[in-house]
Amino acid sequence: MLAHGWGRYPSIDAKSFTFNSEADLRARLKSISSGSAIARGLGRSYGDSSLSENLLSTSRLNRFISFDDTTGDLVCESGVSLSEILDVFVPRGWFLPVTPGTRFVTVGGAIASDVHGKNHHNAGSFSNHVKWIDLILADGSVARCSKSERPELFMATCAGYGLTGVILRAAVRLQTIETAYIRERTIRTKNLDEALVAFDEQAGWTYSVGWIDCLAGGKHLGRSVLMLGEHATRRDIGESKDPFRLRPNRELSVPFELPGFFLNTMTVRAFNSVYYGKASSGERIVRYEPFFYPLDGVHNWSRIYGKRGFVQYQLVLPKESGKEGLKKILERTASKGLGSFLAVLKLFGKEDAPYLSFAKEGYTLALDFPITSSLFKELDEMDSVVSNYGGRIYPTKDSRMKGEMFYAGYPQIDKFKEVRAAVDPNRRFESLQSRRLGI
Repeated sequence: MLAHGWGRYPSIDAKSFTFNSEADLRARLKSISSGSAIARGLGRSYGDSSLSENLLSTSRLNRFISFDDTTGDLVCESGVSLSEILDVFVPRGWFLPVTPGTRFVTVGGAIASDVHGKNHHNAGSFSNHVKWIDLILADGSVARCSKSERPELFMATCAGYGLTGVILRAAVRLQTIETAYIRERTIRTKNLDEALVAFDEQAGWTYSVGWIDCLAGGKHLGRSVLMLGEHATRRDIGESKDPFRLRPNRELSVPFELPGFFLNTMTVRAFNSVYYGKASSGERIVRYEPFFYPLDGVHNWSRIYGKRGFVQYQLVLPKESGKEGLKKILERTASKGLGSFLAVLKLFGKEDAPYLSFAKEGYTLALDFPITSSLFKELDEMDSVVSNYGGRIYPTKDSRMKGEMFYAGYPQIDKFKEVRAAVDPNRRFESLQSRRLGI
């Protein structure tokens, strides 16, 4: 089969294996006579972190095991998607403690990437809410790990990109909600300086995210639309409204790959101008889906980037150097005409504990770039800016970073490699990315 990540680059020929149980997975592992393997969920990591010659699909590990409605502890198999959790538990008054920008991610993938959301500044990444993990190791044994039981393995498996073993099941603590709605406040800022001040001033809000016009320059450099959110209470939505009954989503689809010229500096500039111009400051009540998952209503939206695909370039910069570093990045994207159709800014809180977790205290910026003949050279130069300001790149979104950049940004890599060598000395679990980065 031809396999690729959500960015549609790179694509490789791979064999895909499914399994229904631990015993089945052990047999599958034994049957792989050559090459390495990596676990794969719904394929929503953007680059090559879940690509290998042999793909171990967790699609059939999709069962709920137990739920404690006094604590919110959900035990489920790793192939359960966040979408399935939301469909079942939101009507019962429970929500995910942390969610990325798509609901089409498995629990195993969320752990392996240690995903973050719009509430990192007060809730941290996904691993903060994982109670324990069961994973099958390269020798076929099953290991349970947590912050207190085999903690080194836990810290290597969260944000471990599938390199320590295949996650079988996990316990995750959900949070209570009163309604399926969000109280949203929108703030339009004139430039990056105003946007960062607004992030700091509004840090008391549970959720915050900013859209940035990455082609605006001069005094408008980094002009943004900041969106803040809180889970709406019954009082917020009014007594007459059913707190958990939502209108069916209006869903669209991109039926085919669009021509390469569709996304260019002119079209992105026009979109940015319209989006910024239509935004108005104020508060409103919205359904949770468009607030957390604005793109999930457009199926196969990655096709808008054409056959060559795209790269999502997500960086984080420490707070003390973040403003200056972000300005350097935005000045470069504006001057080079590197229009990003999606440009998202978030505030990160305290650095997470797992060895290779991406988030650190500061600001994270995610940019989407269509692949062109000159793009990777431009991104190498942006890597230098990120590195000079003490930042790093998110491996889940990456498909082209060099090993030196990765090692410079992740100082606990040696601890990770020690754990990995102990549980998988023959490197049965490898990905294209782990080889490229020299992990």
